[in-house]
Amino acid sequence: MDHPLIIGYAILVVDLAVWRFRLPAQEVPRLFARLLLFAALSYVLFASGLSPFSQAPGFGSMPQHVLGQVLEIIWWLMGARLLGQALDTLLLPSAWRRQRLFQDVFGALVFLAAIVASLGFVLELPIRGLVATSGALAIVLGLAIQSTLSDVFAGIVLNTTEPYQIGDWVSVDDVEGRVVEMNWRATHLLTSQGNVVIVPNAVAAKTKITNNSRPGALHGVKVSLEISPQERPATVISALERAVKSVTSLMSDPAPYVTAKHSTVNSVLYEVAGFVNDMGKKTSVTNELFDLCYRHLASAGVDLRPLSVPAAPAKLDDPREALLRRVELFVTLSRDELHDLAPLLTRKEYEVDDVLVTKEVVPECMTIVESGILSVTLDEADGGKIEVSRLGPGDTMGEQGLLAGMPVRVTVTALSRVVVYRLEKEDLTPLLKRNPDVAREMCELLSRRQDKLSRISSSAAPVAHTEQGVFQWLLDGMRKLHDLTF
Repeated sequence: MDHPLIIGYAILVVDLAVWRFRLPAQEVPRLFARLLLFAALSYVLFASGLSPFSQAPGFGSMPQHVLGQVLEIIWWLMGARLLGQALDTLLLPSAWRRQRLFQDVFGALVFLAAIVASLGFVLELPIRGLVATSGALAIVLGLAIQSTLSDVFAGIVLNTTEPYQIGDWVSVDDVEGRVVEMNWRATHLLTSQGNVVIVPNAVAAKTKITNNSRPGALHGVKVSLEISPQERPATVISALERAVKSVTSLMSDPAPYVTAKHSTVNSVLYEVAGFVNDMGKKTSVTNELFDLCYRHLASAGVDLRPLSVPAAPAKLDDPREALLRRVELFVTLSRDELHDLAPLLTRKEYEVDDVLVTKEVVPECMTIVESGILSVTLDEADGGKIEVSRLGPGDTMGEQGLLAGMPVRVTVTALSRVVVYRLEKEDLTPLLKRNPDVAREMCELLSRRQDKLSRISSSAAPVAHTEQGVFQWLLDGMRKLHDLTF
């Protein structure tokens, strides 16, 4: 074959262009293209007497001899690289490919073998002496990098057993975060504070690992509360069970539960636990569950207080006034205003499955939940029902009728025995005139509810407004209905 060196180096240039410019764009076709180029290079070398298993011929010129030697060495290194790529692309599972540990370790071993082979076959160096020398150097180097080697072998164990993968939310060595990288030395965790914590593989292999992403659709949510031992456990557990039942985001299977864990002379520890199907919901559901526990305990007469100090003397407050203090709408009212408003409330009780509000009815009063659970459902166009939310102690309903004379779009049903208090329109009007902040708070609450209903079922939306537009529309309607001037 004429000019084998020129053809061989031309093939190398083409291979370099395929690798550098990623041609073609797909990984597997690009690999096969490079394998074909390697086969062409092998044919050129063996057909022209440039066997990689022996020294290159002299060609009658020292520069050509050196170029031939270099081309044979490149053949060994190119073959080692393509062998590693073929293993990575065609054989390794996708999870191992993302972690790159096996690719890096196997590639390093193949390259080392290719270098030794090229030194022995191409340069004809004494392999036995080289191996003996490299063995001694390997022992010295192994002692020097003992901890690094420990991380490498621990990484192999972790990648083989797969206790976690990239993207999993785990707790390793008391560090909790999402796995963003796994390599031959360490695991990189992105914590909830936005920091990257690097845990060496040797440490991860020896410590307890908690994988919060497995099983994928089951994540625990837990709230622990210490209650005074003076409170009857049956009362506390009943209130906490109502709180659990109020959280619609908790899975029904496995069912949430409430248990008294242990007791001391100072407190009784209660645990409320459930499960969600998405790791991203844990924080919001935990916060919601804690708030509902507080509200249901308060409605049952159980106060969360510091247990290290004696309990304050029992107050003989009007329960209606205590309820108003827990209502978000009335946070801007003074104690005297709440005291004057409390006698205007009227009490009413409902049993399970009683309907408090039906759709297309204009409420004539505002209803405040004192205890129990209410289910808010919306009728769909296909005749089905969808549960929008659940109401508990301190929640209100019926504002749309009082504020703008607007009919409700939902049905409200009792899921347990429910006690509510009602505030009539004629009693609310003087309050709104004296407290514009309460009026605006009611409009904001109602506009958020209307926007949520519109997103759940667009066909039920009465007006095509944004949330801010609905707020202004409600505010204008309230001014007319209650003759307000602010």
